[in-house]
Amino acid sequence: MEEKYIDLHTHSTYSDGTLTPSGVVAAAKAAGLAAIALSDHDTVAGIPEAVEAGRRLGVEVVPAIELSSQSETETHILGYYIDTGSRILNEKLEYIKRMRIRRSEDVCRKLRGLGLDISIEDAMKFSGGDIVCRGHIARAMMERGYVGSVREAFARYLGAGMPAHSDIQAMSDEEAVRLVKDAGGLCFVAHLNQTKRSLDSLCEMLTRLKAVGLDGVEGYYTEYTDEMGREYRALAARLGLMLSGGSDFHGENKPHIKIGAGTGSLRVPYSLLAAMKARLEM
Repeated sequence: MEEKYIDLHTHSTYSDGTLTPSGVVAAAKAAGLAAIALSDHDTVAGIPEAVEAGRRLGVEVVPAIELSSQSETETHILGYYIDTGSRILNEKLEYIKRMRIRRSEDVCRKLRGLGLDISIEDAMKFSGGDIVCRGHIARAMMERGYVGSVREAFARYLGAGMPAHSDIQAMSDEEAVRLVKDAGGLCFVAHLNQTKRSLDSLCEMLTRLKAVGLDGVEGYYTEYTDEMGREYRALAARLGLMLSGGSDFHGENKPHIKIGAGTGSLRVPYSLLAAMKARLEM
C-alpha cells in the first residue's frame, strides 16, 4: 500500500498565511496530501471553510489551533480535534484577540523607537481576519522598505530576543494546555527548537505540561535538523508522549516553506494522525 502523508501545521488568511482556508486545502490536494490540520494562530474562524473544501476535494481536514503562551522564550501549543463551538474556548479566544492587539501595539512602539515608522493600522491592512500577528507587522515593514522579507523581519526585529519582540501573552503554557483539553482536543507542543531550551530543560517543561494534560510534541518540523528530530522523538518516547508533524505553511509569507514538504525533505506519515484518532476513541 502506498504511504499517505499529512501536514498538521498550516496557516491561512485568518491568521498570518496568504491563502484562504479553501486555498490551503487546495494546495494540500495538489501536493498529494491525504490530510491537513488548519492551525491558525489563536482563532478557529477559518475551520468551517477548510472542512467544507476538504469534503469537496477529498482531503481530510483536522480542526486545529495554535495557541501562543507566556514562557521564558516562546512556547506554542497545537490543539487538534478541538470543539470549535466550545463556549470556554471562544470566550478565551476573544480575550486573546484583545491581548494580541496590545502585543502588536507594543511591537510597533518598539519599532518606532528604533526609527521604523510602523503602526498597528499598517499591520492590520495585511490581516484577512480579525487576528493581528507579527507576520502582518513584518509585511508592513516590507511595504515600507525596512526589510526584504518576513524572514528578515523576524531575524532582525520581531523574533524572540530581538529588539522589537514583545513578551505580552494572554496565558501561560499550562493554561493553553488546559484550554485545549477543555475544548475536547489533543494538545502538542509545537516546534520544540523555537523554545531555545536544552534537552534537559525541555524534559522538565514537557513533564510539567504532561501533568496538566499534554498529549505530545511536534516530532517532525521544517526547521529540525536530522539530529534535532531524532533527539525530540526519543525524548517524546521516553516521556510517553505522542508525535505530530507539520511544515508551518504560511503561503507567500514564508515562500521557502511548501505545504507537506517544508523546505523539501519533510514527510509526515499518516500513521501519526491514525494514532491521534485512536487516542480520542479510548
